[in-house]
Amino acid sequence: MHIQVILSMGDSREKYNVWTIEESNELLKIMVDAAMRGWRDKNGVFSKKTVEKKILPALNDKIGCAKTITQYQSRLKWFKGRYNSYCKLMRHNSGFGWDPETKKFTANDEVWEDYFKSHPKHEHYRTDTFEDYEDLRIVVGTGTATGKHSIGVGDDTDARKFEIEENRGTSLIDDYVFDHNIGEYFVQSDGQ
Repeated sequence: MHIQVILSMGDSREKYNVWTIEESNELLKIMVDAAMRGWRDKNGVFSKKTVEKKILPALNDKIGCAKTITQYQSRLKWFKGRYNSYCKLMRHNSGFGWDPETKKFTANDEVWEDYFKSHPKHEHYRTDTFEDYEDLRIVVGTGTATGKHSIGVGDDTDARKFEIEENRGTSLIDDYVFDHNIGEYFVQSDGQ
């Protein structure tokens, strides 16, 4: 189901198709695959040409829609905002972590309560799952896709495998993993 909104700008009218969940999810998958293939430019972004010639055709063919570069840019901005809200949570306090198995943010009760004092509308972060966090990290965050596990756009293989460039002497909050067996966070090493 596509919802169309007519935007009136003076005498011109532009038809805009609102993004469905399916379209957004598929675009994110395609962007992860494109990052894995090394299609970003030197600045770490996808060029307009790459988006128009590779990403949008793959999306439009797969979903049967007709998304444009303007609509892509709008969705990319939305992806960045969503990822930034996740990062704001992770930066709030050193007590937050990420559990890649449950797809949830983790912290002890005291850390959550402290966070909710300044972000009362985010109480759902404690219980919700965030299936897109790792993909958004690759597409717009600090995750660096190396192309090592590259697959073809449209393959049924999961392209969400990626490597992080070595952080010499530093650990990012995203490098911490919660171990349910010992009840602590630890820096995940390459050997795990």
